[in-house]
Amino acid sequence: MVYIRTKKIKGEDYLYLVRSIWDAKKASSRQEIIKYLGNAQAITLQDIPSDYRTNPKIAAFLSSNVGKSVKQKEILLSQIKKNIFNCLTNGERDEMVKIYEAYTKSSTPDEFLEKILSPVMYEVGNLWAAKKLSVASEHIASNMAHDLVKIIGKQIARPNVREKILICTPHGEEHNLGCNILESFLQSKGYRTFNLSPSAPTESIISFIGDNYPDIILVSITLEENIKAGQRLVKKITEKFDVPIFIGGQALENKNLKFDGTVIQEKSLSKLYNLLRT
Repeated sequence: MVYIRTKKIKGEDYLYLVRSIWDAKKASSRQEIIKYLGNAQAITLQDIPSDYRTNPKIAAFLSSNVGKSVKQKEILLSQIKKNIFNCLTNGERDEMVKIYEAYTKSSTPDEFLEKILSPVMYEVGNLWAAKKLSVASEHIASNMAHDLVKIIGKQIARPNVREKILICTPHGEEHNLGCNILESFLQSKGYRTFNLSPSAPTESIISFIGDNYPDIILVSITLEENIKAGQRLVKKITEKFDVPIFIGGQALENKNLKFDGTVIQEKSLSKLYNLLRT
């Protein structure tokens, strides 16, 4: 196992690239330094020996810890996203969790949702829509991502101190990974969320709103074939309730559609969060 070890000297962090080696005689592992990397604030990707630059743990650590240019950070994040994409589509659950754990040792789970998992799943969806990814691979990726979101959700939920938010999809929409990611992210911000996805009947959604009085409603639409159903759902909600409604999802990308609510095409979770706060 190869990883980066940090040693603090006079308030400054210094990094070492090390490997863990099992000593059979002593029945224990020992650390072997591969390379002294130097002050964490001065490290760049080029300081890592080429054999280890694509190592998921190394890339995850560097992307969140060391002083580097924006370009270098983008390269590191791109590598992590590539690793996660491969794990998702190949069904490598254990490796996926290891990458997540390595990343969040020095970053936050909600940052992983926004910077890594969310854009990767958009890519999976786009490739599937363009028939460049098989249905089987898309299903495997979605199921794997659902598992990871459950893990993240347990770690980041905070006390409910903000408004109540209802997350739902129109009837017939069976894709709800985006809703689950959004639910975990909003819970990390203190919102009380109700996730009725996927595909709850319209009457059930209307009844739930009447019983629970959410402050904000989010409607997610993934497939274009469900846009009209989404428009009908939003119209029925606005006919009965005076509540802000935001509509988004992959089906609405680069489209100018009319809804009885606010259409958002923003993929950034943090920007969406800021929008909800206004």
